[in-house]
Amino acid sequence: MKKQFLLFLLLFLLSVFSFGNVVTLDGIFQGKNLYVMNPFSSSGVGFCVYEVKVNGQVTTDEINSSAFEIDLSLYQLKLGDKLEVVIKHKENCKPKVLNPEVLKPKSTFKTVSIEVSKDGYIKWTTSGEAGKLPFDVQQYRWNKWIKVGTVKGNGTPGSNSYKLKVSPHSGNNRFRVRQIDYTKRANYSTDANFRSMSPSVTFEPKKATTIINFSNETQYEVYDYYGNIVLKGVGKNIDISKLAKGDYFLNFDNTMDTFKKK
Repeated sequence: MKKQFLLFLLLFLLSVFSFGNVVTLDGIFQGKNLYVMNPFSSSGVGFCVYEVKVNGQVTTDEINSSAFEIDLSLYQLKLGDKLEVVIKHKENCKPKVLNPEVLKPKSTFKTVSIEVSKDGYIKWTTSGEAGKLPFDVQQYRWNKWIKVGTVKGNGTPGSNSYKLKVSPHSGNNRFRVRQIDYTKRANYSTDANFRSMSPSVTFEPKKATTIINFSNETQYEVYDYYGNIVLKGVGKNIDISKLAKGDYFLNFDNTMDTFKKK
């Protein structure tokens, strides 16, 4: 009987002091709590989780149950604050966090203002950001939106201002910014409209062997007959010497045209 008691005591102590396993979640605070499924320990004595820390502080949540809530509202966190949640558990069992996505940054920004300046910068101000996500800057060219740059977001809920050097084409321009978060849904700003007084860009020759020349520096794309992009960039000319002979589509400035490689 005494041996059985000692064996039981040993198993109990092992279940309590097997402290080698942790589940760590890094993210940002978005005003929502975490929920954890907490199985029994492998020994059958007590539950799997024995300690939870939020940003280094041991929680006071009731974790001795099959499911519990980590109340993040107790830590005077602001929306967008960084979070590290560490869940320590015993050997041969593992808790399951039911909603880890609440710590992932979500695109919640609203456009306060957006414009393109005369010196070629797109400038925008946001409010309501709830996590650091990049802004993709897009320009409407050649009947489609194309990405022209990326700016890191601050991720704080107050007023945030950004800018990026862009290359407007001749005539009327449209720009916007967007963010894509873990939901894969895009959040767009309003459009910024800008009219450039620069003259339209032209090119020559229509039939070329080595070089296509533009009348001014421009962004360009070259597509083959099957719609595959074969060349792209910014410049006053294009080296087409390595292209196979045939017909090609050429996007440049605000124009779509064709040329033949001889």
